[in-house]
Amino acid sequence: MELRAYVDAIRHQLAVAAAAGGDDARELAERLTAPLESAVRLALLDALSEAATEITRDLAPGSVDLRLRDREPSFVVTPPPVEQWADDAEAAAAAPPNPVPQPPADGEDEATVRISLRLPEHLKARVEQAAGRAGVSINTWLIRAAAAAVDIDSQHRADAPRRSGVATGGQRFTGWVR
Repeated sequence: MELRAYVDAIRHQLAVAAAAGGDDARELAERLTAPLESAVRLALLDALSEAATEITRDLAPGSVDLRLRDREPSFVVTPPPVEQWADDAEAAAAAPPNPVPQPPADGEDEATVRISLRLPEHLKARVEQAAGRAGVSINTWLIRAAAAAVDIDSQHRADAPRRSGVATGGQRFTGWVR
């Protein structure tokens, strides 16, 4: 595994950040890049070593070793004995199949993600008023509005072939033909 690309990327990011600070900051960044290269390499090797340890823990009795040759890391994978895999395969075949996991119900047990939403000021004010009238937070109101819009869109897509008289998957063209 070649670490040079990762070290160079960090050096580049440091130079970009220093450029915003002027000539003094740029000169300081140039003086710091040489000592930082060793520190960055060591941090990357520590992260790779920790990853190899975690993988080994999950792969036991197999293992993953991190070796350093000519300042470059490499991984050596030792798989578990074949007999171990065969026993696991037989046990898995004899076990009853797992039921299909059900999607989580609406509520707080679902995983959430954070997004940034930019609204025009006049629309933001209207959203705040609507959330206030509904007695919910702006976040809850936006979630409900997004869910309703998706449900309506899904319903329109399902109803579209019946309404237009066009078969599913077909295209509709209008215009003049000679």
